Amino acid sequence: MDEEEKENIGRLGSDFCIIYHIDQTDRYIRCTLTQKVNDHCENLDYGIWVSLSEESYKDYCDNFKKNNHLTEYFGWFCSSLNGYEDTLHIPTTVVTRAGNQRPDVIPDKEFDHPFVRDYYSGITKIEAERRINSMLNATVKSDE
Repeated sequence: MDEEEKENIGRLGSDFCIIYHIDQTDRYIRCTLTQKVNDHCENLDYGIWVSLSEESYKDYCDNFKKNNHLTEYFGWFCSSLNGYEDTLHIPTTVVTRAGNQRPDVIPDKEFDHPFVRDYYSGITKIEAERRINSMLNATVKSDE
């Protein structure tokens, strides 16, 4: 979205985003996704956006400040990840966590996509480092 659209049709915070279109309203929440790294003791964590239905979004908002609101929602993956052609609209399960941590996202195991296969089988440390460097380089370029 350009700056005018962001100001006129979008509401963006650190944990919530709503975009008002003429014919629909899109609702997003900020989540985390942990990618297993097979040959290393640490995993690769992503901060991502997931879209929720109106009902799920309302429930999440209503319970956002509650420390122990543990539930699951169906959502759609709405972030682009380096190394994959199209990661938008992968079906997911959003799992809330105790202590007001951002929810975890688990891709639908049955959805045929390279990212989903990597999520379940893991990636190498070299691949994780490549992704991190790619994200850092993209951040540096956008700051210039």
